[in-house]
Formats: sequence, C-alpha cells, structure tokens
Amino acid sequence: MQGPGRVSRHGVDKGREGLLGSTLLDMSIILGICTFVLILTSVILILLVLAQKAKSDGGMGAAMGGGVAEATFGADTGNVLSKATINASIVFFVLSFALYLGRIYEGKHASAGGGALPSISVPVSATKTQTGPATPAKVSTTPAPTTKP
Repeated sequence: MQGPGRVSRHGVDKGREGLLGSTLLDMSIILGICTFVLILTSVILILLVLAQKAKSDGGMGAAMGGGVAEATFGADTGNVLSKATINASIVFFVLSFALYLGRIYEGKHASAGGGALPSISVPVSATKTQTGPATPAKVSTTPAPTTKP
C-alpha cells in the first residue's frame, strides 16, 4: 500500500525517485558546500601568502606581519608556510575545476528536467486584428444642448 509521496522500505521517497528528482537537489547542495569551502580556501590562501616573508625582507610580506609567522612556527617558517601555500593552492584549483564541471552538469540536466525557467506561450485570439493604419474617430459637429436654469 505505497502511493506517491510514501516512503518505501529502503527510505526512498517514491515521489522524488528517479534520475532528475533527487539528484539535482543533492547536486545543488554539494555545489553549495563546495562553493563555501572554495571561499574559505581562498581566504586561507591569501593569508598564507601575506604571512610569508619576502626574500628581500621588505615589501608587503614584512608590512603584513612576516615576522609574526617566524615567532609562531619557529626556524622552519619558510618551509611550513611554503608547504601550506602549495597545499592550499592545490585544493583551490581542484575545487574550482570540480565546481566548473558540477555547474555544467547542473545546467544541462536542469533544462531537461524542467528546472529551468518555463516558456510561456500566448494563444492567438480568434478575433481579427486590424493591421492597417488606424482611422480617426468621426467627430460630431452638432453643438451640445444647452440647458437654462
């Protein structure tokens, strides 16, 4: 006795079952989470680059706290920050490419499944419309009746 909208014994909602039903919803949730992680990764990457000490001990690295990183990580500061920057940049590029492919997938399947904007067709009216130039209304030349009080 399972109808539409009922949950089957496997926990799948019968009303949302199928390739385009729950897959696109799950895909949009995953893409939203990946977008948040990408923004977080980009902020971390910016902070890692700014925390590194410049080779000439001048410039933006020193102005933004290049010496603070040395006190935090010890003598191996350059090594730790370089490895962290490389790892963060790899995560950034992999997430960017994955989001690119995910948005393409979502766009192609949304239009096939009705997720895109609907097209509205306007029915043609049965009355014949005038296609020529408009003719002016006839003006009456008779004066309006006057009333005396």
